[in-house]
Amino acid sequence: MRRIRLSKQRPVKFNSPMRAVIQRVSEASVTIAGHIRAEIQNGLVVLLAIEEADTPEDNEWLSGKIVRLRIFPDDNGVMNRSVQEVGGDVLLVSQFTLFASTKKGNRPSYTRAARPEIAIPLYEAFIRWLTAGLGKPVRTGEFGADMKVKLVNDGPVTILIDSKNRE
Repeated sequence: MRRIRLSKQRPVKFNSPMRAVIQRVSEASVTIAGHIRAEIQNGLVVLLAIEEADTPEDNEWLSGKIVRLRIFPDDNGVMNRSVQEVGGDVLLVSQFTLFASTKKGNRPSYTRAARPEIAIPLYEAFIRWLTAGLGKPVRTGEFGADMKVKLVNDGPVTILIDSKNRE
């Protein structure tokens, strides 16, 4: 946790979150250089951004939250079932642009996103945690690649979760 001092005020704690955008989908795919890298049917697309201060504990908490997130309909049409319970798939895509800052001008800054030497090991560990929690392999894009993500958002249902803002 970093501390930032604003003028003569007390230090302000700044929590760096691992950030995920979760979308319930009826189908999705990732294409790289014209070739489909991964595709799923009923399940979740997870767009993941990692910051330098993220930890293995963030990985464990966030991956568990995602696989247990009750956003699939039960027999009464109420969002009361998880991707685990419905036997759905997960497509994970790294996306550093989730940390874009547009505070200064119109060109986004991505300085909050972790450098590859930090982000890649955490991303690979996140895949392992998700796979263990889901009980089957997670489909992925390719870290750092120029990817085309295609999806049909079911609902639409889209959830944003930050690992340090555990609401």
